[in-house]
Amino acid sequence: MPQPDVIQQPGAVFTTRTPRVVAARRLQRRRDRDETGRFLAEGPQAVREALAAGAVVEVFCTTDAYARHAELLQRVDRVSAVDDDALAALTETVQPQGLVAVCTQRDVPLADALRKAPRLVAVCADIRDPGNAGTVLRTADAAGATAVIFAGDSVDPYNGKAVRASAGSLFHVDVVRARSAQATVDALRDAGLRVLAADGYGESDLFEMSDLDRPTAWLFGSEAHGLPDDLKHAADARVRVPILGGAESLNLAAAAAVCLYASAKALKASKESM
Repeated sequence: MPQPDVIQQPGAVFTTRTPRVVAARRLQRRRDRDETGRFLAEGPQAVREALAAGAVVEVFCTTDAYARHAELLQRVDRVSAVDDDALAALTETVQPQGLVAVCTQRDVPLADALRKAPRLVAVCADIRDPGNAGTVLRTADAAGATAVIFAGDSVDPYNGKAVRASAGSLFHVDVVRARSAQATVDALRDAGLRVLAADGYGESDLFEMSDLDRPTAWLFGSEAHGLPDDLKHAADARVRVPILGGAESLNLAAAAAVCLYASAKALKASKESM
């Protein structure tokens, strides 16, 4: 098929040696993401959400992918054709979907996120697994949270696996990166949010709580170690999700979903009763 007129350098197909492909491939490393303020997002869904958020710098695609997604790609200012090897080098999936976008990072300062008076916030403290990070982002977005905070020594939310696991939700919520988890808790409380720590051994049973209709920030710790003790005790309450069957525990993503949706249900009921 003829090259679409939006592709740079008509007739040219970029390879793994093309400087722009080389530069984009470096964004698979955290150091380069931090230095440039950019990251990679794979697939048509991610490109669509990134476009809606005004975050797309450039899209690399195969000519076959352009044929499948021409309507979407015609909205992109810079589309560059790449061969299959270059596309494979830019992706981290076994079966890439033919599109990779270079996007600007979505960081929002904590003060700016809190200035919007959020009613539901998720805080990932020292979470190391990118799949969990992206899944919490997606779950928080689905539950109506407007900010997700990565505090302490947490994984980079722009890690490729985290971006894919977020399924586009990275572009819907305020993404905050805060170095100090303790300072984050203090700022949340000063902004009027109650801070709840999700803890498998917490004193409060989630199913027995009757006051989840208040603006709330949930603290979630790593899969392996949970929340640090100082954060547990800094929270207003430590809350456990009751285990009703024989399972030893819930994984991080499942626990986050239960807690966030419990708050979302209570907040929705409170709003409807007003």
